Amino acid sequence: MIDYQPLYNVLTAAKAEAWADSLPEKISAALTPQSHGSLASWLTIVAELTPYPTTQKDLTADTVQIGGSDDLTLEQQQQLKTQLTTFHPWRKGPYNLFGIHIDTEWRSDWKWARLKDHIAPLKNRLVLDVGCGNGYHCWRMLGEQAKMVVGIDPLALNVMQFQLIRKLYGEAPIYVLPLGIEDLPENLKCFDTVFSMGVLYHRRSPIDHLLELRDCLQSGGELVLETLIIDGCLGETLLPKDRYAKMRNVWFIPSCDTLISWLERCGFTNCRIVDITATSTEEQRSTEWMQFNSLKDFLDPENPNLTIEGFPAPKRAIVIANAA
Repeated sequence: MIDYQPLYNVLTAAKAEAWADSLPEKISAALTPQSHGSLASWLTIVAELTPYPTTQKDLTADTVQIGGSDDLTLEQQQQLKTQLTTFHPWRKGPYNLFGIHIDTEWRSDWKWARLKDHIAPLKNRLVLDVGCGNGYHCWRMLGEQAKMVVGIDPLALNVMQFQLIRKLYGEAPIYVLPLGIEDLPENLKCFDTVFSMGVLYHRRSPIDHLLELRDCLQSGGELVLETLIIDGCLGETLLPKDRYAKMRNVWFIPSCDTLISWLERCGFTNCRIVDITATSTEEQRSTEWMQFNSLKDFLDPENPNLTIEGFPAPKRAIVIANAA
């Protein structure tokens, strides 16, 4: 379905040939019909999708745009919308695909706006996005003229959403692989910039995750980390007993000072907090394209400053650091 050879060539040139050699088998194993009950039908939809010709492509605007409504007949547009709806829920975006506006659960463009002026320019850089979802931020990275963007996400739906969008876009140096960071080789050290956004608090060992991120970077490479934080002093960390905002898989939520100390202990330098923002119900919400419960359902109805469990409501920090 996708020719990964350009990716393998770039990884080999970056002295990551061992990873390049192992990827075909890993990708094939992750995308078998047995890995998800809907995968076979998703693969069929992507395979049969018509790559409509268009000159309208924009990866620099808040809404990733591929094509316009005038590129398709009404019948073609309705068929495409039906195909896109099959991939519900859409969590990261927004997208405009041939005049169809996908209003995703997250306004991921808001997060991008908060970090884009603080990071090193991505032009000609090899970029990794860990836990990239359907690849919205990967497209924005490509819009900043990255040499190549590699996203990894273990969820089949996210990967297939990306595959569908990529087929509509056409050939480009951008890939989302059905992998977790634990599937990457140790001491990879080939990326210029590594993003980890909304992942750290899902890891049972945040220190191990930071070490894995460090080992993906070249010496001097840049880490862009976004994660939940709490107000507090050095050493303070929230470890929910059971759920946080109805999420089971939330482990450690540190204070900013604690987070910086973790990064420094893991060998990062020049660590700095560039943004702290409370997550609002305008940034994360239910939509036509994500009809399940969302943030407002996870907060205390009497006090939106608390989660339904009584913890501080979600607040997120963006940290920039460099690998030694």
